[in-house]
Amino acid sequence: MDLRTRIETKSQEFTANERKLAAALLADYPFAGLESIQSFAEKTYTSAPTITRFVQKLGYGGYQEFQRLLIGELKEGQQSPIELRRRTEPIGSGFLDSFLKRTSNIIEQVAEIVTEEQFNRICALLADNRRAVYLIGGRISDPIAQLLARHLRQIRRDVYHVPPDPEVWPEYLLRMRSQDVLFMVDFRRYEQRMTSLAEMATRQRGSQILLVTDKWLSPISKFAAEVLPMPIESGTAWDSYCGAVAVVEAMIAHVAEQDWDATKKRIGDWDGFRPDTVPDDEES
Repeated sequence: MDLRTRIETKSQEFTANERKLAAALLADYPFAGLESIQSFAEKTYTSAPTITRFVQKLGYGGYQEFQRLLIGELKEGQQSPIELRRRTEPIGSGFLDSFLKRTSNIIEQVAEIVTEEQFNRICALLADNRRAVYLIGGRISDPIAQLLARHLRQIRRDVYHVPPDPEVWPEYLLRMRSQDVLFMVDFRRYEQRMTSLAEMATRQRGSQILLVTDKWLSPISKFAAEVLPMPIESGTAWDSYCGAVAVVEAMIAHVAEQDWDATKKRIGDWDGFRPDTVPDDEES
């Protein structure tokens, strides 16, 4: 159980000072917990004994153990395929069948992580025509953002896929208005430039970040209004994004259904401008 889950589980048992510590940890996760106990106490206007009791209530033996596990979470979020392969056993015979069972398990986990309420909130933001939607992913995960962007464009107006070149990002930042949506996908081996983009979008443009990440949480989560921590471990050298793709496809279907008449009309109009589409009355 990671720290965020422990805090959520124990939140009803916290004292006022412990709620203050929990808020400080989550606001700058995981870095706030990596400071010395004295520094953390000063910043939260609490005391070292209060922090000790807090981490013990979370199930840790003490502050040092708490920090060791936090560091472990941080390292997990930076592991390369080489490091992942070192920790796993080869699948062996029946590779495809075994792998598909693992991906099926990943998708089952998604259903336990993403609540219907959060899913509906995110879809409502993506469907809101008063907000423009900007989308971008990381070096490997950007195709997931592109998948959502390509479909949303056919459903609604003002949808923009942000290119990976940071040199053109100012154009998109200048275009953003307060309360516009920036949908970001960032899995482990997180990209600092993406975090910088998220910070500028929220602090300077007032955009709302919707983040798809993993259980170790991209640093972008510090600026996100909604965070979807996807399971990605496949037991091989490569993480699997099948859970994230399944959720994005569910979003596409649900957003399209918010106003099907409008969606149907836009798709029809869209197809009318495609050079490879022949109108019904011209078909032979």
